[in-house]
Amino acid sequence: MSPRALTARSLTADAFAPFGTVIDKAAAAPRPMNAGMARRFHDLARILVSGEEAHAVVGLVEAQPYALPLTFRLVERHPLGSQAFIPLTGAPFLVVACPDEGGRPGRPQAFLTAPWQGVCYAPGTWHGVLTPFGQPQDFAVVDRGGAGVNLEEFVYGEDWVVTPPPPGG
Repeated sequence: MSPRALTARSLTADAFAPFGTVIDKAAAAPRPMNAGMARRFHDLARILVSGEEAHAVVGLVEAQPYALPLTFRLVERHPLGSQAFIPLTGAPFLVVACPDEGGRPGRPQAFLTAPWQGVCYAPGTWHGVLTPFGQPQDFAVVDRGGAGVNLEEFVYGEDWVVTPPPPGG
């Protein structure tokens, strides 16, 4: 059986809206701070959490690169809260997100971030694993902590293969 093919497309706020928010300082006007020595890009993503004793947590992830084209079967979701990935370098990374179809992931969509873009998955959004490529990459992660099961995984019966977009695409 041959794998099912996806071509990644550029990550834009409109294209990603069904799955969450693009984190991009180009979408916000900066505020001066620290006597004009710094600029703050405020409220780029809302971290939503629910459940007993729930709270937002901030962490760091050191991620190893994947080879492209990417072959995958595993997707996951977090039903009790948002999950944001913010790159700490300007290297792009691959984002896979899926619509929900009756509690199961539908056909995946693939996106390639622009330099310095991140994503914030909406609660319950099916998505692929964190996928840098070309080099290891570090990320700040903001998600939910607290009681309750906040991870569901799904394994597709067949491979999906994601290729990067053509140059300029």
